[in-house]
Parts: sequence; C-alpha cells; structure tokens
Amino acid sequence: MFTTANGTTVGRIGQGTWYLGEVPTREARETAALRCGIEQGMNLLDTAEMYGDGAAERLVGKVIRDYDRESLFLVSKVYPFHADESHIYSSCEQSLRRMATDYMDLYLLHWRGKVPLSETVDCMEELCARGKIRYWGVSNLDLTDMQELERLSCGGHCVTNQVLYHLGSRGVEYELLPWMVHRNMMLMAYCPLAQGGQLRRGLWESPVIQKLAAEHNATPAQILLAFLLTRPGVLPIPCSSSPEHTLENGSALRLRLSPEELRQLEDAFPAPRHRVPLDIV
Repeated sequence: MFTTANGTTVGRIGQGTWYLGEVPTREARETAALRCGIEQGMNLLDTAEMYGDGAAERLVGKVIRDYDRESLFLVSKVYPFHADESHIYSSCEQSLRRMATDYMDLYLLHWRGKVPLSETVDCMEELCARGKIRYWGVSNLDLTDMQELERLSCGGHCVTNQVLYHLGSRGVEYELLPWMVHRNMMLMAYCPLAQGGQLRRGLWESPVIQKLAAEHNATPAQILLAFLLTRPGVLPIPCSSSPEHTLENGSALRLRLSPEELRQLEDAFPAPRHRVPLDIV
C-alpha cells in the first residue's frame, strides 16, 4: 500500500476525477464530493493533464488547499506525446501549478505512445531526483509492455499500473494482475463501477448483484467495490461528483462478501480463461 509524505497510509479506496471540473456550475458540488472523500480517509486523488484539459487538476488544487498537503497522495498522468525529454518537464510543472503544489506523490504515463519507454523512464527518474515527484508508474499497459518495462534500467522502479478493472471486465486477472502481485506492485483500478455507456454491460441490473445488494442493504455500486476490495494488490479509484455518492463509495469498506457470495458473482461474471486485450476507455 502507498504512504503519503508524512507516512500516513493511503486509503483502500481512492478518488478519481475524470470529467470533474469541466462545468463551472457543478464546481461546488464536485469540490464537496472530493472533500467528503478526504474526510473519510480516501486521501488518494487521481487526475491527469488530459482531464478537461487541466480542469480536473485545477479543481484538485482548490480542494487540497484546506488540508495538510503531506497527508494527501496526489496522482496525475502525462500524455504519451508529452512523455519525452522535450516536453515532460514542462508538462509536470504545469500540472503542479494547476494543483498548486510543489510535488506530486505519483506521476503516471497515461498510455503508451511513440516515445520509447526507456526515454520516459529516464525522465521519470530525473523528476524524482529533482523532487518534483515521489514515485512514478504507468497506465493502460498490458503484460508484454510491463515485461519490456521491467527489463529497462530503473524500469523496476515502476510502482503501479493503472488499468480498467471491474467485475464485468476481469481480463487483467488472467496474467497481468498475478504478475503485478508477484512483484508487490499495486494495480489501480479505474472505472471500478463500470460507469458509463457500454461498460456496464448489464452489471447494475444483474439479478445476482441486485440480490446481494438487497441482502446487505447496499447498492450495486457498493457490491462492485466490495468485490474489487477482495482482490490482493488492487486499489479502486471510483469517481464521484456528489458527497452522497462519495459516502456510498466509502461505505463499501464495511461490506464483507462471503466466499459463497463471491462464488455467485464469479459464476455470473467469470474471468476469461485465456489472454484477452486490455480494456481501455
């Protein structure tokens, strides 16, 4: 598990910010949602320069000014076409300015592009040396990419891979997650609630999920989070735009699924028994 700069343990559930900060009339409610999460112990905030062209980072900056910075764990991501020596340092500085902070706890390559991984790794190491970031990692990299990364000098310093993972998208369980667990590398699960469009694939309406939610006096979202929380080395980062939904997400920590209940979920939404392409949104 990650720790903050003052040694505080990062909560088992983080907070995503995709689509936040883009509509001014929603700012007060979105700010309250993130603050609600921090006060529940959800002190990891994940964002990216891509989200609203920096709008989400600016929102994070407004939220964190009321808290002890060292007790928070801030994560942002760099575009792949900014992940070279000519651009990454300015991208990092701009993200820091938008978040009104001197350093990031974790900086991720958002997805793999044309810049060689070796160049990005060298740049990440330099950012660590300059004190701009504490740790670095990647996002949306499949197993072959991770194996290539591991072979690089300093590639083993990668602390996480952030990928899409939820009950209805379990492809990472076949090879990628076991590979990461073996290396004590955290998997950050984005879209853990299968939010939006085709991602849900009937999850929330599933009779099994509806039944378990009713039996636990919970919501389908809490069942989905509780499932991921049983997976070793997985940190889900759901996004919420309201304090009510943030409280709902945090309450999933108190929900315990029995082995039989987990079997029912796995039977309804089985993991693949062969390699499948990484889901990406």
